[in-house]
Amino acid sequence: MSTRGPVLIIGTGLLGTSLALALRAAGVEVQLSDTSPTSLALARDMGAGVPHDEDSPEPQIVVVAIPPDVTADVVVAQLAAHPHAVVTDVASVKERVVAEVRARAGAEARRYVGSHPMAGRERSGAAAADSDLFAGRPWVVVGQDSDPEAELVIRNLAVDVGATPVRMGAVEHDAAVAAVSHMPQLIASLVAARLEALGESALALSGQGLRDVTRIAASDPRLWSAIIVGNAGPVADLLRQISADLGALIECIEAAACEPDSSEHTAPGAAHTIAPGAVGAVTDVMARGNTGRARIPGKHGGAPRRYAEVQVLVPDAAGELGRLFSDIGAAGVNIEDFSLEHSAGQSAGIALISVLPAAAQGLEEALDAKGWRVVAG
Repeated sequence: MSTRGPVLIIGTGLLGTSLALALRAAGVEVQLSDTSPTSLALARDMGAGVPHDEDSPEPQIVVVAIPPDVTADVVVAQLAAHPHAVVTDVASVKERVVAEVRARAGAEARRYVGSHPMAGRERSGAAAADSDLFAGRPWVVVGQDSDPEAELVIRNLAVDVGATPVRMGAVEHDAAVAAVSHMPQLIASLVAARLEALGESALALSGQGLRDVTRIAASDPRLWSAIIVGNAGPVADLLRQISADLGALIECIEAAACEPDSSEHTAPGAAHTIAPGAVGAVTDVMARGNTGRARIPGKHGGAPRRYAEVQVLVPDAAGELGRLFSDIGAAGVNIEDFSLEHSAGQSAGIALISVLPAAAQGLEEALDAKGWRVVAG
């Protein structure tokens, strides 16, 4: 642990409290500050640190963990209030924040290092905090125009809580997170919004695909409004491209829907003609989606790898999932990825176990011998 305290964390939401818990677990002194007495008290009671007051020792590091629309104001104020501290922020928008701090803080801005840990959850607030939130995650460090020693302090902070520092420019960062974080959030919310008026009988058919696509739609609307507006340019560009793709897709699918139904004049067993334009358009979107998804980094951020998937029926009963993991371990197989598909009202779920292809057959045989029902893929 190379981070020296005290570390003052402004904002006791998910990121701020998670960072505080991680630092406290490593023995670093942490001070907390928040405009919400309730949030501050909860973080304190969780063991994240002690409230900062006028008698508190001067911090070595100040971390501003508040919404991006007010981040620059607080960073500038903290640079003035603590003239010997390195100040960082963890907002998910960097260009506007960095530019405003540089413009307003003058020479003191050399002690400011913008950063952004690529970690989060759909739940917000101190109650959702996790000391392991940053473990294995990239932590972007925007060190442009910062004192190199100040940048090193923030890089060490990231490493000390288990993250991997990644140096990027502010503009490059904002374009990247627009594609991998901000735009997906809006798309998930748009899909989930279509469910508002859907009947209960239709919702009862929901499967894991819908849950996967809409999981992040449960995120905090107020926080995300500030994030999206703060990164409006890159997000709008991406939405415009998606809009063009949707427009072309809708046009082709509508053409198929408008074709006269020739089923009454088609001989029994004969294939019904489908508009080739619609087939091509859907195939193109799906194929491009396959290609894009295959580019997402694999385990531990490495190159994407193809795994074999073993499917096992798991009874909905206490201890069954633990027994499954134990039996997989006893077979000497490492789980590369895992998910559980469980439809409402069903007495069992399907465990999807991703393993190296060479291990798949042996695992299926070992689980079958243990009495598990292995489902053919």
